Amino acid sequence: MFFRGQIIGKYQILSSLGSGGFGAVYLAEDTWIRKKVALKVPHRQNIDFGELIKEPRLLASLSHPNIVSILTAEKQENVFFIVMEYVRGETLESIIARTGALDLTRALDFTCQICNALDHAHTQGVLHRDLRPANVLVSEAGMAKVADFGTARFLEIASQGTTVIGSPPYMAPEQFQGKAVFASDIYSLGVTMYQMITGSLPYDTPSPAALQKLMRGELFQPPRARNSRIPRELNEIVMRALAPAVNDRYQRAGELLDDLLAARSKWVSSRAGRSPVTPVRPGPASPQLQEIQGRLRAREAPPPRFCWQCRKPLHPRADRCPFCGEVQ
Repeated sequence: MFFRGQIIGKYQILSSLGSGGFGAVYLAEDTWIRKKVALKVPHRQNIDFGELIKEPRLLASLSHPNIVSILTAEKQENVFFIVMEYVRGETLESIIARTGALDLTRALDFTCQICNALDHAHTQGVLHRDLRPANVLVSEAGMAKVADFGTARFLEIASQGTTVIGSPPYMAPEQFQGKAVFASDIYSLGVTMYQMITGSLPYDTPSPAALQKLMRGELFQPPRARNSRIPRELNEIVMRALAPAVNDRYQRAGELLDDLLAARSKWVSSRAGRSPVTPVRPGPASPQLQEIQGRLRAREAPPPRFCWQCRKPLHPRADRCPFCGEVQ
């Protein structure tokens, strides 16, 4: 729709970044402030404006370091487009295609970042419905950013996402019936995790005849069957994320993240040649000693803590940054 060098409003088109089922994306420069941005142009321009504006309005409700941010939406020369943050890097899909199975540390890092993005989106009532490696951008600094919320919707609009939308290899069984819920995004993340740690999808696109097997969980082997180096804890996490029954799956990304962090801590400790330390709990102190210990604790100033992501100060007992939402 646009061509290199074209000026559209205050934006100059630099190149095409790709095209998908819902629109084309271009690298452009904001000529006023000399900043590179990404322009997303929906293929369908002749639909009601209220439909066109749904995605940018939904994206405007999300603000998180692991989600591609929206800058504005415009209509110039009768063409509607969304102006978004430009992420210099590549997709997670291209990384997996180039390297095959990722190093477990890197795979866990990406998964935790995607979990943070989903946790934020779900907290805002937003269901993605098309989470897959092609929709995860990885910056040159290694920051994973979930993109393409074009198929997303606010779950509060209805009890379930009632349209059959998504990419079949990553769709949860209930999505084929038009019954997407938050746990459906967790299933898609489970498929993505499987692909990252084995280098391949758990199964090909299910045929209509294979849907019943998908709903019974009979289409794939556990990831450890394909890669014996995968820790058992991680194997169990992936299998729970891929549970065919919604109620057997993780219900929130935060639950999955908690298990991932615990497994990562155990795995890192075992790689270092030591077992995770189990603290020894002393017996109860005497009332006099408890009183002295309480006075000492009251005088102690807790050491300052800062968010690992945005470096802003944290409350001593905070487990999540109030500024950027990152789990600590």
